[in-house]
Amino acid sequence: MKKLYYSIGEVSKFVGVEPHVLRYWEQKFTQLSPSKNRAGKRVYTEQDLELICKLKSLIVDQKYSTAGARKALDEDLDEKPDELPAPVVNDLQKVRVLLKDLLKHI
Repeated sequence: MKKLYYSIGEVSKFVGVEPHVLRYWEQKFTQLSPSKNRAGKRVYTEQDLELICKLKSLIVDQKYSTAGARKALDEDLDEKPDELPAPVVNDLQKVRVLLKDLLKHI
């Protein structure tokens, strides 16, 4: 599934939880905040999908409580360094190769 936005029905089927569970998680986890379209329907992004999959893993699979899942998410965000966009990483790799070549000539 690669789209800009997903409906609550699509997310529900993809993740395997009922739509009412997604709406409940939206109330309990501030990190989950899907946008709404002009019709007022929730639209989820890839980032929202990743978070929902993580929530499902914590709550359904690992049997965390809501509070425990919230704490685990907060700790995960504290420990996870900010990821650089792919073009920046690519440019940095090119610079690294260039610097290694220059070092050989010194």
